[in-house]
Amino acid sequence: MSEEEFYAELERRRLVALWRVVRGLMPSQPQSRFVPHLWRWKDLQALATHAAELVVVDRAAERRVLGLENPGVPGSCAATPTLWAAVQILLPGEVAPAHRHSQGAVRFILQGEGAYTTVEGEKHVMRRGDLVLTPPWLWHDHGNVGQEPTIWFDGLDIPLVGLLDASFFEQFHEQAQPAGEAPNHRWSYPWTETAPALMRLGEGDATPFEDLALQYVNASGGPVLPTLACWVQRLRPGVHTRAHRHVSSAVYVVFEGSGFSVLGGERFGWGPGDMFAVPPWTWHEHANPSSEREAILFSIQDTPVLQALGLYREEAYEAHGGRQPIAREFAG
Repeated sequence: MSEEEFYAELERRRLVALWRVVRGLMPSQPQSRFVPHLWRWKDLQALATHAAELVVVDRAAERRVLGLENPGVPGSCAATPTLWAAVQILLPGEVAPAHRHSQGAVRFILQGEGAYTTVEGEKHVMRRGDLVLTPPWLWHDHGNVGQEPTIWFDGLDIPLVGLLDASFFEQFHEQAQPAGEAPNHRWSYPWTETAPALMRLGEGDATPFEDLALQYVNASGGPVLPTLACWVQRLRPGVHTRAHRHVSSAVYVVFEGSGFSVLGGERFGWGPGDMFAVPPWTWHEHANPSSEREAILFSIQDTPVLQALGLYREEAYEAHGGRQPIAREFAG
């Protein structure tokens, strides 16, 4: 049997010669096809508002959501390899029907008053800056009894669950669940409580990579969901963090202020409402050039998954005083 015949026979027998593919299967370090990218709030808000004119929230649509798709992997329906990120809009009087699914979700409220999320019969009010959870396989629906549209950021582990072929979905037998007031905040983190805790952080709490940051935790002190961690951070005036990278990925939402991040040598200027993706093993640093105003960033990260699998690794950028040379400016 010739070499050519040998490899043809392997293909017919559905076999793979490891020595021909090992470098691609086990690279010396992560080589993600996903790239750093930023989505502008002015575009997200305008297109979400237009979607509200075109799409009815019913059982056919389920949710009026615009997902952030990474340009490095067209058709992926994902911001990073494991994270779905999106904006959702709900008009006054609307109810997004009750359902449940295997994917865990977080909602960070950006605009509007009067909306709510009901989780397992408990109604959680949604105000700007609030974080609301819908853990895997819990019934949930959204409603808006206010006078204005509500827009929020959605973060889910859809790509990860899809990769594992572990997705289940079920509709509730009615449009909405019977709902009562939530006796506690086990599935929500009101901004009225988060903001004071964030503002209490001082110089002694600062880290070189994040400045002043708080992780949202569950009652046991762990991440809010098994697959998703949520953080909120302050960048004080004049702060420019040092660069680092880790095997986990993240999506950031600019809650307040303006500044820029350097992601893989590319400078991304950002302002309120903008969102940007940081793929795995990408150098990143953040800066607030203002001399007066702080910037606040919210983020979702897949760190719990990497830590649970024993795969988490991070590295500080040591050259150039910890700051990346800027090779280009994001023009999107």
